[in-house]
Amino acid sequence: MPQDLQLLPKFVDRLTYLYAEHATVERNQNSIALYQQTEEGELAETLVPVCDIALLMLGPGTKLSHAAVDVLARNNTLVAWTGEEGVRMYAFGTGGTHSSARLLRQAEIALNPVKRLEMVRKLYGMRFPEALDPEVTIEQLRGKEGYRVRQAYEEFSLKTGVEWTGRSYDRNQWVGSDPINRALSAANACLYGVAHAACLSMGFSPALGFIHTGKQLSFVYDLADLYKLETSVPISFEEAALESEVPIDRRVRMRLRDCFRETRFVERIARDLVRLLGSDQDDIEQYDADPALPGNLVGGVEGGQNYAEE
Repeated sequence: MPQDLQLLPKFVDRLTYLYAEHATVERNQNSIALYQQTEEGELAETLVPVCDIALLMLGPGTKLSHAAVDVLARNNTLVAWTGEEGVRMYAFGTGGTHSSARLLRQAEIALNPVKRLEMVRKLYGMRFPEALDPEVTIEQLRGKEGYRVRQAYEEFSLKTGVEWTGRSYDRNQWVGSDPINRALSAANACLYGVAHAACLSMGFSPALGFIHTGKQLSFVYDLADLYKLETSVPISFEEAALESEVPIDRRVRMRLRDCFRETRFVERIARDLVRLLGSDQDDIEQYDADPALPGNLVGGVEGGQNYAEE
């Protein structure tokens, strides 16, 4: 079969994320491998099915080869450079979509006051199924959302017995934060990363938000907020209530990874994006008739073999 870049695996078919630190990422045939030093001083190799990973998070001490970037980009896997345990986002790669159709649809909604309010109401309705006044404003909806979220934090605090004095996050005072705030920051960073990968992979802009605006990841925050109260928040409170020698950052990250896998989270977030911003058409139908777009790698090369004819 000819290689067609329009037929890359869809985001909905992927797993969620992989976090790596103190490792070298190299290309291994048509995938990648992680190389890490063991306690015995040996070099351990971990093969990674890159076509199944939506997001690769690189923590401190990682090295990434040029060849590995090439295969990651070809498989439309988002690469993010993060802090320890993924609690900070320093930089990220670009998405793999070649069409602007969904981005233009998103921009049209974001720039139209009426359509934007409709989208805000839709987002709020997906989180809190309650009747809304037809005359409600975006500012009033933000106030409602804030009240419901604060109420949810208090309920989780009572349920788990974890003391809650409010959300407090200072990236310059990370070690000084209490366990529950460290847990929430680590869990939310993973959730943001997967939401970010979904936005880019499916052709949307992370910056064009509807509730959140003016930030580089405004739409990522809008999207992630749909799932916090059933993923990152309860897991963080449950882990903060336990006594363990394992750092709480690692525990919530592992729990969240298992939650994503068990609930088929990637499939859900892809379905919700289509529900919010566009019909579920094949990406191929969105391509413009541009001769510069990627095409079949057959013919046209002197001495080459056209396997499509075999």
